[in-house]
Amino acid sequence: MLSVAVAGSGVLGAQIAFQCAYRGLNVSVYDFSSEAIAELPNKWRQLADIYQREVGATAEAAQSAIARLLSTDDLEVALRDADILIEAIPEDVEIKKDFFRRATQMAPAKTIFATNSSTLLPSVLATATDRPERFLALHFANNIWRQNVAEVMRHDGTDPAVFDTVARFAEGIGMVPVLIRKEQAGYILNSLLVPWLIAAMSLAVEGIADPQDIDRTWMIATGAPMGPFAILDIIGLRTPMQVLGARAQQGDETALRHSEWLDREYLKRNRLGVETGEGFYCYPNPEFSKPGFLRPRLAARTSGRHDPALLD
Repeated sequence: MLSVAVAGSGVLGAQIAFQCAYRGLNVSVYDFSSEAIAELPNKWRQLADIYQREVGATAEAAQSAIARLLSTDDLEVALRDADILIEAIPEDVEIKKDFFRRATQMAPAKTIFATNSSTLLPSVLATATDRPERFLALHFANNIWRQNVAEVMRHDGTDPAVFDTVARFAEGIGMVPVLIRKEQAGYILNSLLVPWLIAAMSLAVEGIADPQDIDRTWMIATGAPMGPFAILDIIGLRTPMQVLGARAQQGDETALRHSEWLDREYLKRNRLGVETGEGFYCYPNPEFSKPGFLRPRLAARTSGRHDPALLD
């Protein structure tokens, strides 16, 4: 049986770990923060409830998954017998490189290193390790149990056998592996998603429309179950802030305006999305999920003045 180590116990790290455990694997979850580790039992209970409600898991299967999860703030313990390490720590290149330097000193020679980075190329991080041929990207979407795509992206130095092994691993834990044979910033998912989210944010930042009307337009016109700002809430607003901040540091003035707006209006008010119960919407019952969200609303949202001739 494969042994899995997951580094990072945030939204996606916790989901990846639970999915692997649910599919029968032993998983060590590492986080440098003891406070984050202390929160994990509550996350496991929440995920167990979700899997019973949405995946059809029995209570026994959900509890068995929890029993296969080991949480630790000791990286050496987490990596002791790992066949694969999946890194899901903050989206900062220097933090990730420093982590992989440490992991290199502690992981067995057999351990495959995989990054769940949503924006960074594996070749950038592989240089921080002693095993570039055993390094690649394995990127998951949020709500892993439902949006079960796994982007497996190699770099020029990745051993083809390792590439195939990780693709089979992804399929074995219930994912649909998508093989990316050439490095692409943003992979497939974020190459499509990020420009769309930035376009939506521009409309709000420039005062063209409010986030709810932008989402409403998208949902009505495309039949999608949610719009870009609802998706941002699910992702969690820290992640787009990190992406925008990196672009701003490279001189992108649009990204700078977006990051300042996001920080001022949301992050500094602890409106981080679903995780804090409020972002662009309030949770657990966001407005976009209610039947009335897509119905006509103009009369309630204007001054009430109108030209009667236009209604005749």
